[in-house]
Amino acid sequence: MLPEIGNFALVLALVLAIIQGSLPMIGAQIGNRQLMAVAEPAAFGQFLFVAIAFAVLTHAFVVSDFSVLTVVANSHSAKPMLYKISGVWGNHEGSLVLWVLILTLFGAAVALFGRNLPTSLRARVLSVQAMIAAGFLLFMLLTSNPFLRVIPPPPDGNGLNPLLQDPGLAFHPPFLYLGYVGFSMAFSFAVAALIEGRVDPAWARWVRPWTLAAWCFLTIGIAMGSWWAYYELGWGGWWFWDPVENASFMPWLLGTALLHSAIVVEKRDALKSWTLLLAILTFSLSLLGTFIVRSGVLTSVHAFATDPSRGVFILALLIVAIGGSLTLFAIRAPALKGGGLFSPISREAALVLNNWLLATACATVLLGTLYPLFMDALSGGEDKVTVGPPYYNATFVPLMIPLLIAMSIGPLLAWKRGDLPGVLQRLKFAAIISALIGLATLYLSWGGPVLAAFGIALGAWLILGPVTDAVERTKLFRAPLAQSWARARGLPRASWGAMMAHAGMGVLVLGITGSTAWTEEKITVMRQGETVTVGGYDYRFEGAEQVAGPNYSAIRGHFSASRDGREIATLAPEARSYPTPPMDTTEAAIHPRLSGDLFAVIGERQADGGWAARLYFRPFLSWIWVGCILMTLGGVISLTDRRHRVGAPRRAIPKNRTQKPGASQPAPAE
Repeated sequence: MLPEIGNFALVLALVLAIIQGSLPMIGAQIGNRQLMAVAEPAAFGQFLFVAIAFAVLTHAFVVSDFSVLTVVANSHSAKPMLYKISGVWGNHEGSLVLWVLILTLFGAAVALFGRNLPTSLRARVLSVQAMIAAGFLLFMLLTSNPFLRVIPPPPDGNGLNPLLQDPGLAFHPPFLYLGYVGFSMAFSFAVAALIEGRVDPAWARWVRPWTLAAWCFLTIGIAMGSWWAYYELGWGGWWFWDPVENASFMPWLLGTALLHSAIVVEKRDALKSWTLLLAILTFSLSLLGTFIVRSGVLTSVHAFATDPSRGVFILALLIVAIGGSLTLFAIRAPALKGGGLFSPISREAALVLNNWLLATACATVLLGTLYPLFMDALSGGEDKVTVGPPYYNATFVPLMIPLLIAMSIGPLLAWKRGDLPGVLQRLKFAAIISALIGLATLYLSWGGPVLAAFGIALGAWLILGPVTDAVERTKLFRAPLAQSWARARGLPRASWGAMMAHAGMGVLVLGITGSTAWTEEKITVMRQGETVTVGGYDYRFEGAEQVAGPNYSAIRGHFSASRDGREIATLAPEARSYPTPPMDTTEAAIHPRLSGDLFAVIGERQADGGWAARLYFRPFLSWIWVGCILMTLGGVISLTDRRHRVGAPRRAIPKNRTQKPGASQPAPAE
C-alpha cells in the first residue's frame, strides 16, 4: 500500500508542477495577482508530495520491502543500515527522486524567503522552477518509476554495488545534487528576468545567495567524491578526469564565473547579458551531467547503467530546456541596456578576465569529455577514443596559471579605474616571500621537477594575497591594535568569506603540487617481518588475517610505519569479497599527516607465501581537502552577510506620498 501512496504523491506533485508552471506565468503577464498568488502554495505542495514519495521509498529500503523492484535491484537484507539508506539514492530511480526533492526544496525556499521580491518576478521564477520539476517528474513516472512492484517478491535483493558501500559516497550524492540542482535557481532567475526584460543591481543581489549556496554544496560534494576515489578505489589518486567527474566540475567552473560576474552587475550595473548567459549555461551543464550519468553514452565507474531509451528522454528534456532558454536569450538580451563603463585596469576588468579564463577552461573540459562521444558516433563504434590527463594538463592547466596569479591582484584594484602599480607595490612583500619559498623549494628538491617549485610559490602567493588584503583593509601595523580590531569587525562578512575562499585555493594548489611532484610508490611482495622504505618511512609488514564483515569477508593486512626508529602509525588495509552482488574491492589504509599521507594497499597472496603490497607516501595530499573545506567555509561565511539575508533594500516612501496598492518600489544598489 505504501509504494502506491508514494507513486500517487509523485502524480499529485506533477499536477501541481503543471499548475505552478502555467498559471502564475500567465498571471504575471496579464497582471493578475490572484493567478500569481498560486505559485506560493503550489511550491509548498510540490515539495510536500515529493517529500512523501521520498519518505516512502526510504521506508521500503529500510525495511527491505522486496516487493518493490528498485529495492530488489539495489538492496539486500544483510546490508548495514547506513547503506540501506544510502541505497535510496545509489541507483537511477532513487537518485531522480532525490534530484526532484531538492529541486522542489529550492522552489519552496524561494516561496518562503523570497517575499521581498517583486511579485511578478517571484511568480515567474517559481513558474520556471516548476517547469523543470514537471519535466523530471514526467520522466520519472514514464520511464523510471521507483515504485514498480515485483510479483511474487523474491526472498532477498541483489544488493548495492560494493564500491558504493562507503560512508563518503553515502553523503557525496546529496551534496552534489544540492549543488547541481541549486544552480536551477540562477537559471530560473535568469529566464524570469529575460521574460520581464529587466536586469538591475537588485536582481543580482537576489540571485547571488542562491548561486553561492549551490556553489558551496557543489564544492564540498566534489571534494567528497574525490576523497572517495582516493581511498576506496585503491589507485592512490584523487582525480582522474573521468567523464562523470568532469560533469560536476564544469558547472563548478561556470558557477564560479557566475558568482564573480554577478558582483559586477550588483556593484556597477554592467555585464548583464553575460551574467544571464552564464546562469543559463551553468544549469545547462548540470542537466548535461545528468544526461551523461544516466544515458550510458559514456563509460564511467560513477555512471548508472541504464537503457538508452531513458537517455533519449533526458536528451529531449535537455534540448527543450537549453534550446528554449538560449532562444529566449537571443531574442531578449540585445534589448537590455548596458551598464557603467570601466577602465581596462579596474576590478571590473579583473573580474572579466576571471570570467574569460574560467569559461575557456570549462570549454576545454567540455571538449575533452564529449570528443570520444563524437568520434564514436562518426566511426560507428569501431574506433574507441579516450581523452586522458595529458590533454587536460596541456589545455586546462595553462589557463589556470594566469587566473590564479590575478586572484591576489583583482581584489585590491579599485572599481571603475584601478592603480595597478600601486596594487603591485602593496603586494611586494607577498611576491618576495612567495619567490623565496619557491627558491627554497627548488634548492631542497634539487634534481626534482622544476615546475613544482613554481607551483609551491603560486600556492603561497594565493595565500599571502588575501592576507595582504586583510592587512591593508584593517590597517594592521599602521594603526593602534584597537583601531585595527574595530576595522576588522566592521568589514562585511562577504569580504572575509572571499578572502578565506581565495586562501583555500592556495592551500589546494599546495596540496596538488606536492602530491603530484613528490609522491613515492613501491609495488612489492612482502613476507611477515619484512620492511620497505618509502618516502623516508619504514613500512614493516606484520602479517595478514582473514576477517568477516557484516556482509563481506576480507583479508586484512597489518603494517607498522615508523621513521628514525619511532613508530608513526599502524595501517590495516583490506581486500574484501562481497557475495551479493559478487565483487572484490580494495580498501586502502591511510594515515594522513600534515607533511603527507602514508598509504598502504594489500593484494593477493603469492605462491611463495608473501603478499602483494602497494605502498605510497603522498606529500601534502590532505591539503587538497583542507583547501576545499576552507573554500566552502568562505562561501558559508559570505552567506551569513546581512546583505544576503535581507536581500536588496526597498526604497523608503516619502511621508507626503502614498504608494499605489500593489505597486512595487525599485531597490537601489548599495
